Amino acid sequence: MKQTIQLRLGQQLTMTPQLQQAIKLLQLSTLDLQREIQEALESNLMLETLEEAEQGAERQETPQREVEAAPETTAERDNNIDRELQPERDSMPEDLPLDSTWADTYDSYMPPTAHAREGDADFDIFAQQSRPQTLHDHLAWQLNLARFEPRDQVIAEALVDGIDADGYLRIDLEELPLYLGDDELEMDEIEAVLHRIQSFDPAGIAARSPQECLLLQLRQLPPEQPFRDEAIRICDAHFAALSRNDLDDMRRHTKMSMDTLRQALMLIRSMHPRPGSLVADIRPEYIIPDVVVRRYKGRWQVELNPETTPKLRVNPGYAKLIRRADDAPDNACLKTHLQEARWFIKSLASRNETVLRVAGKIVELQQEFFDYGEEAMKPLVLRDVADSLELHESTVSRVTTQKYMHTPRGTLEFKYFFSSHVNTASGGECSSTAIRAFIRKLVAAEQPSKPLSDNKIAGILTEQGINVARRTVAKYREAMGIPPSNERKRLT
Repeated sequence: MKQTIQLRLGQQLTMTPQLQQAIKLLQLSTLDLQREIQEALESNLMLETLEEAEQGAERQETPQREVEAAPETTAERDNNIDRELQPERDSMPEDLPLDSTWADTYDSYMPPTAHAREGDADFDIFAQQSRPQTLHDHLAWQLNLARFEPRDQVIAEALVDGIDADGYLRIDLEELPLYLGDDELEMDEIEAVLHRIQSFDPAGIAARSPQECLLLQLRQLPPEQPFRDEAIRICDAHFAALSRNDLDDMRRHTKMSMDTLRQALMLIRSMHPRPGSLVADIRPEYIIPDVVVRRYKGRWQVELNPETTPKLRVNPGYAKLIRRADDAPDNACLKTHLQEARWFIKSLASRNETVLRVAGKIVELQQEFFDYGEEAMKPLVLRDVADSLELHESTVSRVTTQKYMHTPRGTLEFKYFFSSHVNTASGGECSSTAIRAFIRKLVAAEQPSKPLSDNKIAGILTEQGINVARRTVAKYREAMGIPPSNERKRLT
């Protein structure tokens, strides 16, 4: 094949660095965006926030206002400090009892860092805590306080290590001698140590099954607790019927009256099936909304949350240092930082504008939801918003991912307003969110002794003009965490 040189004219889409940065900022959540802005402020000397600029201006004006004040000498400052501390020195006793503490005589001591930031409203003393406490830490602390023989201490530590986050013992006791390498270890010794661990806090810890967990909690109740013995008898001998919520079977075998059985079941339901979750110190993850929706003069308005993104600008002092015709390395570095700063500010403004446009269109299309609630939610897909705003569907998908809006009905994710639809008898459409709201409302209004089945709920929705099958009702019910009708049955 002969090699030749040809000239061709064509067009192609190129992902420029500016476009890549804009797409990256668009798909970031609020917390990730704040982290990205902080990294940009630390790496780019041209970027600064308006708050930093105002603080810098105040620092420059402060010396001029304080020129008239005469400086205080070192001796005068020491004398003033001595006069302030003299009342405390006079009230300080010469001798203190040996068994007393400093807090018995004086107020609690506050560290210097707390004094320095006492006026800071954003200072959180709990932010200085160590890592969150786990269930294993809580049990290990109790294990250190208990008095075990050296042999039993080894068994107890192995048992504590085998307890999961829910508080259940997940190791086989018969395999424990092999695990510890002690063939002479007997089951009676292991059971005795396990019995002591099961008395630890929280109640029901180290259980091997839900039945044993409930029994441990019930047996730790005081004997004078009403209906305690009846609840223990139900969990011990009729747990299979209890798990099925078969009220007729329990009443037939226990020979209890209707009121006694109801009170015993209420006591059982007050127990915690996962006692380990009561101890785990899980720090909350806060959601910062990107936009705020409020009603003003009869209309719904959408505004950007000013706390999500700080106002950035190019530092004018550093920008003046750039000399246009100078190719020195320092000047080239300043030019690069200035160009990156302008790109970043422009990409950030583009992101905010796109988020605000998409949020405004969602509020416009789902206005009935804000007026009347979930039952008035309309079916909506990403293409509807993309076509209305003349954006690509992938752009709308990036905007609606991990973005939240604060509304009078709660803080909701953008994705919450998008749902599939079901045809109605009149030829219209009903969103799946509205159907879930109808199901939740029907379940809340049902009689506890005669709960509605999935087939009955589907029939009621069909009478209201919503054509939905029983399997669809079961799917939505399970997605909302609502148990089936046989488990929702209660004695009245």
